Amino acid sequence: MPTLSFHDKIAVLDLGDTENRFSPEFLAELHAHLDAAVEQQAHGLITRAGGKFFSNGLDLDWLSANGDRAGWYVEQVHALFGRVLTLPMPTAAAIGGHAFGAGAMLAIAHDYRVMRADRGFFCFPEADIRIPFTNGMAALIQSKVPPRTAVLAMTTGKRFGGTEAAAADLVDAAVAEDAVFDAAVAAVAPAGGKDQPTITAIKSVMFDAVLSALRGPA
Repeated sequence: MPTLSFHDKIAVLDLGDTENRFSPEFLAELHAHLDAAVEQQAHGLITRAGGKFFSNGLDLDWLSANGDRAGWYVEQVHALFGRVLTLPMPTAAAIGGHAFGAGAMLAIAHDYRVMRADRGFFCFPEADIRIPFTNGMAALIQSKVPPRTAVLAMTTGKRFGGTEAAAADLVDAAVAEDAVFDAAVAAVAPAGGKDQPTITAIKSVMFDAVLSALRGPA
């Protein structure tokens, strides 16, 4: 399960060292840690993970066993994306392993993304696994990447290595494994310490259309 620690005044949310799929319990833990980061007036948030994966996204096993709650589950995932999108502090995803599907969308919801250059894929596999994007998910991705990249990534299921992901503007930088965290810190540190309500208001205006899509019908 995820944990929260601090690097100076920057909150560090560690998703864990498994596939880090979004079970209901996992989502609840994430929200609890985000609450703590906000309450402690963190000057930034870095989300990272250990092991082979950043996150593989939706918990498909849970969904298969709880099909009658699929609508509720998607609402919870959308709520997480919307919250990360408007956190009252600069945010960065430090991607040291695979980021697939909703795991890649979680990374997209951050202000900045730094990825390991030599290992791991950034991928939206929905076209290959026959799970269409919800309106909110599509709006989130399209708000953060160039149209040409959105078409390629969303309709082909292409797996982007770190260097390719940076060239396509899916991530801001691709660096060596031991530089991922430091690069994420460098991304958020200069903008830390701003007034929280003001930053949330600014982000809410910036991403108003995305938030409306995330709150609306799938």
